[in-house]
Amino acid sequence: MTSIRRPLIAALALAALAAAALPARAQMSFGGLISQSDALYVERADLAKAQTALAKLQAAIAAGEDAYSAYWRMARLAYWIGEHTADNDLKKRIFSQGIEDAKKAIELGPDKADGHFWLGVCYGVYGEAKGKLKSLSLVKPIKAEMRRVLEIDPAYDRGGADRVLGRVFHEVPRIAGGSEKTSLEHLLKAVEYGPNVGLNLLYLADTYLSLDRVEDARKTLETIVGMEPLPDLLPETAEEKAQARERLEKKPFVKK
Repeated sequence: MTSIRRPLIAALALAALAAAALPARAQMSFGGLISQSDALYVERADLAKAQTALAKLQAAIAAGEDAYSAYWRMARLAYWIGEHTADNDLKKRIFSQGIEDAKKAIELGPDKADGHFWLGVCYGVYGEAKGKLKSLSLVKPIKAEMRRVLEIDPAYDRGGADRVLGRVFHEVPRIAGGSEKTSLEHLLKAVEYGPNVGLNLLYLADTYLSLDRVEDARKTLETIVGMEPLPDLLPETAEEKAQARERLEKKPFVKK
């Protein structure tokens, strides 16, 4: 993670500290670093902009801006950047840093959903990068974080906690507590909160297939292909549409 952040952090931190020394009126024209990061996050499909957004958040903390807001956003960016990083060792380092950032957010806002959600997500993708057999120890903490999100705000991230729990129960072997029935329950709830979230539907289709509900899976994938993207999920939806098309071109949907 350090290799990603290092190029811009020093310069941005110096700029932020210089702004802090200016009169209030001059600071207003400088603009909040967290706000600047949010603007860059909109263009996260360009990975360089996602990395710059991350550096802005590092600088925001150095400048004394809202650390809670910065840390959970850093965990969210770690998830995005790590998911789009090819090297698996680097991927694990990025996700590991995301875990630490999310934990810091939880320390600052234990009763807010953001830190708990992104901690659970970063645990999950870190586990995927390590491999299933090596990541079973993370199942319990992932479930704990998502259940905490459900207590605080069950609609967070348009059904995000149910989406993650649904995927966990799908991916984990039955002997380790996996259950396609429980997966389905969580994913149907996620779809209630986020009917136009491609990942909710993509995971639901996979669980339908595991339950031999092929036509339900087909309809769900076709829904993803044809749905209108939400304005704040344009890059995610583009990727999920591609994944849905790829699934529809394979068995059991296409007999060869």
